[in-house]
Amino acid sequence: MTPNEIKSFLDEKVELYNNPNFIESDPIQIPHLFSQKEDIEIAGFLSATIAWGNRKMIIKNGHRMMELMGNTPYDFVMSHTENDLERLETFVHRTYNSLDFQYFITSLKNIYTNHIGLEAVFYNGQLNNNDSRAMQTAISEFKKVFFEIPHLPRTEKHISDPMGNSAAKRINMFLRWMVRQDNKGVDLGIWKSISPSQLSCPLDVHSGNVARKLGLLKRTQNDGKALFELDSKLRLYDPKDPVKYDFALFGLGVFEGF
Repeated sequence: MTPNEIKSFLDEKVELYNNPNFIESDPIQIPHLFSQKEDIEIAGFLSATIAWGNRKMIIKNGHRMMELMGNTPYDFVMSHTENDLERLETFVHRTYNSLDFQYFITSLKNIYTNHIGLEAVFYNGQLNNNDSRAMQTAISEFKKVFFEIPHLPRTEKHISDPMGNSAAKRINMFLRWMVRQDNKGVDLGIWKSISPSQLSCPLDVHSGNVARKLGLLKRTQNDGKALFELDSKLRLYDPKDPVKYDFALFGLGVFEGF
C-alpha cells in the first residue's frame, strides 16, 4: 500500500474501534467508573500500571484494586492509615505485589500533597521540552518524583523510563486516557494542560507487529527507539492527534489477528 492508502486504512480502523464498545474489553473501564478528576486519574494510573498479561485478568485485578480502596481511590490515598495499607496485603498481579501496591499509595499521597497532583507532575516534566519527545522526557521526570521518598528497589521496575530506551507502553497508555479528547466516549480527556499532539503510541507486541507489517516500523525491538520511529510516521498522518492510531494498530492485532 502507498502511504496515503495506509493512512486511509488506519483511519477506517480508528473509526471502527474508537467507540464505547471498546471499553467493555479494555482496562480503561476502571477509570470510567468514577466522575471526580482525582479518582479517575488514580484509578487510571493504577490500572495502567498492571496492564500486561491476560486482559481479563488485568480488568479483574483493576476492579479488585478499587474494591480494596473502598471504591474511593483519592480518599483512600489521602487519608489511609497503616491498618488500611494492611488490607492490600492480599493483592498480587504477576510481579506487582502488595508491597508495590502499598508504596504506590504512599507515593501518590506525596504527589498530591507536595506536587499538586499527577497532572502537574507530567505537565512540569515536559514544560521546557518542545520537541516530539517532550512527554517521554516528562515520564522520566515523573519517575524521579514518584520514587523520591524511601522505597524498595524492586518497585522501581513498575515505572518505565524512556530515557533508558523503554517504550513505556503502560504510562503512554495512561497518558492517552488522561489527555486525549475526541468526544467518542473512550479516552477521558480530563487533563487540559497537555496537548494530545505530544502523546506517543502505547507500543506493545500487538501494535508493533501490525506497524511492521504495514511498513511503519523497521526496528525489531519494541523499545524507545522503535517508539520514536513509529511516532515519526504517525505524526505525519495526524500531527494534532497521532496517538489515535493506537486504536487501529491495537485493534488490528488483537481483534483481527492482522
